[in-house]
Amino acid sequence: MRLKIKDLEDLSLKKDFWNDQDKAREVLQKKTKLTDALDQWEKFNNEITDIENLAGIALQEKDEQVLNDLSAELEQLSPAVNQEELKMMLNSEQDAMNAIVSIHAGAGGTEAQDWVEMLLRMYLRWAEKKKFTTKIIDFLPGDEAGVKSVSFTMEGEYAYGYAKAESGIHRLVRISPFDAGARRHTSFASVFVYPEVDDEIKIEINEDDLRIDTFRAGGKGGQHVNKTDSAVRITHLPTGIVVQCQNERSQFQNKAMAMKFLKSRLYERELQLKNEKIDAENKLKKDIAWGSQIRSYVLHPYKMVKDHRTNLENSNASKVLDGDIDEFIQAYLMNTTNHSSIS
Repeated sequence: MRLKIKDLEDLSLKKDFWNDQDKAREVLQKKTKLTDALDQWEKFNNEITDIENLAGIALQEKDEQVLNDLSAELEQLSPAVNQEELKMMLNSEQDAMNAIVSIHAGAGGTEAQDWVEMLLRMYLRWAEKKKFTTKIIDFLPGDEAGVKSVSFTMEGEYAYGYAKAESGIHRLVRISPFDAGARRHTSFASVFVYPEVDDEIKIEINEDDLRIDTFRAGGKGGQHVNKTDSAVRITHLPTGIVVQCQNERSQFQNKAMAMKFLKSRLYERELQLKNEKIDAENKLKKDIAWGSQIRSYVLHPYKMVKDHRTNLENSNASKVLDGDIDEFIQAYLMNTTNHSSIS
């Protein structure tokens, strides 16, 4: 990392460095990212060295209190080191972006719609713990209860890099609160995560390729959506991608947000095509039903959350549904992310 930072510094001192401002900005951003990471690792190294030295003295003097204190320090330091290691692995251009998350009810009717609302709460609680900012941009309530579909933005450091691990089908098994016979039901919901594009990323969209419809927004209001007469739905005719926004106060704002959502969808699609990840995309487009889930949440006859990609299990299902999903995200990313250094 030090050698790479030195190379970037030498590059930035060249006379023609600012001739290409976009490339210059990219070089400086990469240098800043590497420098910040190096500073953090040096801080960790210093802390570990201090603990090692103190531990050696405490062992010689058989000072149990100091050893217990040092053990507690290591317990606090370990997750921070793991988190930084994971962040180092999130090295693609998209990982550092904000995210747009969409959740849709699958097989299971009212049960599935209630499941969507449970997942929405889980992700909002998780985002709050990560100090991410969220904003619902589209909300379609269920016929009797729950939510048919919902989309929201998630802003924060590496929001997309972390949240992308949640893309796929999520399965719930429980005793139905909507079944008078108290029978066990299985419900499904799909989660899709897209990188939110900014103004620096150019996505060309032909106006003739768009069908723009306006409609009156409905829903519960309050924390979900403000009632408005200016909801906007945009259909991208060549790809069939449909996005909509109804949470802003004006048609202009709803259209702007919907266009941003559309650009994110098209950007992700273009990335998948370039990276030859069509097979992965097709897996996510399976029927939202049996055999395609990435994670199961079992609340009856026992409590267990299991990620089928990593086989990681957690018996505290309530804690997971309350937003404690970092261990699942980390396990998935550690298994799938390229372990090479930042390029």
